[in-house]
Amino acid sequence: MHRYQNLFPIFGFLAGIIFTMLIFLSYSTEKQATVARFFNLPQQVRSVNMDKEFDFAGEPVPMNEDTRERLDRELSVNAYWQSTTLLNLKMAHKHFPVVEKILKENGIPDDFKYLAVAESGLRNLTSSASAKGYWQFMKLAGGEMGLEITDDVDERMNIEKSTLAAAKYIKQLYRRFGTWTNVAGAYNVGPTSFAKTLAEQKENSYYDVNINEETSRYLFRIIAIKEIVKNPGDFGYFLEDQHKYNHAGNLKTLKMTSSIPDLADFAHQHATTYRLLKYYNPWLISKKLTIAPGKEYTIKVPEK
Repeated sequence: MHRYQNLFPIFGFLAGIIFTMLIFLSYSTEKQATVARFFNLPQQVRSVNMDKEFDFAGEPVPMNEDTRERLDRELSVNAYWQSTTLLNLKMAHKHFPVVEKILKENGIPDDFKYLAVAESGLRNLTSSASAKGYWQFMKLAGGEMGLEITDDVDERMNIEKSTLAAAKYIKQLYRRFGTWTNVAGAYNVGPTSFAKTLAEQKENSYYDVNINEETSRYLFRIIAIKEIVKNPGDFGYFLEDQHKYNHAGNLKTLKMTSSIPDLADFAHQHATTYRLLKYYNPWLISKKLTIAPGKEYTIKVPEK
């Protein structure tokens, strides 16, 4: 018995450590349970159902291991990119009626409205490469398609005129590349680069070329956006009518043929604000509007 007496302090020390650890674990477990109850999100993260046929502008997506994975990626990313996708749905309700009408009048498949969503989320964005507007035209390309781009005006930010320019550009690409899927690829990377890639790899289809990652994903992203916008409930998105954005309806149009030296004064003269004037006419990009002789601009202002 005497020989074990020296071990008692050690046993006591170990017992103290174990007791302390049990108290800590008990507190930690209780804290984790509290946190779990606080963040009790009733979410279900599931894989997107791929058991259907997909197409773009009536052209079927050829399904193989590669294309299936690429499409699955974009469906998954956009389905679970909740805030952006929700806002895209709201903006689509606002702008699609205008875009659909212009595309139809110009013989462009309706699916190209989803290209505008992929490009800009139907907002007047400016890219790192200085592409602007709903359809993300570069300055040179926008000018070639008939858009006015000056110090005072940038029609890339006019939903009607930029959509008309996009329709014209898409027609040109279709005449050159022969399929709507190829048009989408060329729209993203540029027609010269896309044609060079097709020639180098001896292919004639977007789906078969090995190209940069952004362009490789581009059409699949458009198709994913199409599926979600057409069937939002299937992806867990539900919008009440009062939550959707609407195209401004209570506006009147003013035909202007004389220069406006101060748009703030002009706004106040028409019972609105400078901010709202720019909101309804985002193509007005300076503080003034210089109008050359014989030129006319249409400006939208709220009805009094």
